[in-house]
Amino acid sequence: MAKKPAKVEVESVAAGDALPRMAIITGPESYMRTMETQKIRDALVKKHGEVETFVFDGGSSQAVEVLDECRSFGLMATHKLIIVDNAAELVKEHSRPLFEKYAEQPVESATLILRGEKWFAGKLDKLVDKVGVVVKCEEPAPAVAIDWVVTHAKKAHKASIDKETATVLVNRVGATYGKLDTEIAKLAAAAGMNDAGEANAITRQLVAQFVGVSREEEAWNIQKTLLTGNPDAALQHLRHILDVSRQPTPVVMYAMLDLARKLHGVTAGLKAGANLFQLAKPLKLWGQSQEVIVQAARRLQPAQTLAFYQSAVEADVRSKSGLGEADRSMEMLVVKLCRMLR
Repeated sequence: MAKKPAKVEVESVAAGDALPRMAIITGPESYMRTMETQKIRDALVKKHGEVETFVFDGGSSQAVEVLDECRSFGLMATHKLIIVDNAAELVKEHSRPLFEKYAEQPVESATLILRGEKWFAGKLDKLVDKVGVVVKCEEPAPAVAIDWVVTHAKKAHKASIDKETATVLVNRVGATYGKLDTEIAKLAAAAGMNDAGEANAITRQLVAQFVGVSREEEAWNIQKTLLTGNPDAALQHLRHILDVSRQPTPVVMYAMLDLARKLHGVTAGLKAGANLFQLAKPLKLWGQSQEVIVQAARRLQPAQTLAFYQSAVEADVRSKSGLGEADRSMEMLVVKLCRMLR
C-alpha cells in the first residue's frame, strides 16, 4: 500500500500574478532545488492566499495517486502544491506517458513540482516548459558563487562580506550553495553586533578561525612545508595528509609534481634571463606561494630541479601503473627535495 503524502502547513498572503502549473526542478545542487521550490510556493501563497502542500516520495509512490491528488479539490485551501521528490524514480518509461498527458492540460487549482538530483530529459520537459518552468540546479562556477556569497550574506543573514573574503570562503568550502549558506550563518553569528546594534563584517580572520581548511587545500599546503627544507616536518605533514585527512594519493602526488614543475620552471627561466613577471602566468605563480617558490628556486640549479622533476614524473607514472608503493615514492621525493634545499 502506498504511503500517504506528508502534509505541510497552510500559509496566507495577498493575491498576485499568474503562475506555472508545473515545474521540473532537478540537479545535484540540493540547496538550489529547495530555494527554487520555495520561490514557487511563496508566489502561489501571494496569489491564492492559502496553499495546501503535499510531498510525495517518487520511490514509494504511484503515478496515479500523485495525479489524482493534482486533480482532486482541496478541502482547506483554494490551491494545492504537490511536490514529488526523487521524481526520476516515479517518472519512468511506463508512467511517463501519464505525466505527459497531464502536462498537456494541467488543472488550474494545483501546481505539480517534479524534483530530484537525477532526471532524464525528454518530451515531458518540453510540455512542462509550455505551462511552467524547467530549472537545472547545477553547482555554480566559483566566480558566480563568490558574487552569491556577497549578496546572500547581506540578504539572508544581515551580514556584510567583501569579495576578497568571499573568495577565501569559496576556496575553502567549495562552490556549493548549501555549504556556503551554513558557513555564512556561522560566520555572521561569530561576527556579532557592534555597539550601534549593526552587524559586524565577516573578515578573513573569522573565516580562517571558524572555517576548516578543505582536504584539497591541506594537500596543497604540503608544498609550503616541503620548501622549508625540514625533512622531519615535511614527512610528518605528508603522513598526516594521507593517514589522518585521508586525502587521495593521486591528489597529493599531483601537488608534489606541480611543485617540481614550478621549481624547475623558475630556475630554468631565471637562468635564461627571464623576469618573474614573464614566468608567473605560464607557471601559475600567484599570491604568497609565488614568493616562497621563487626564494627556494634561487637556491637551486636547473640541473637539480630537472632531476627532481623527472623523479616526480617517474613516481607519478609508477603510482598510476600500480608499480611500487605510492606512499613510499612520495616519502623519497620529500627527502630528496629537502636535501637539495639544505
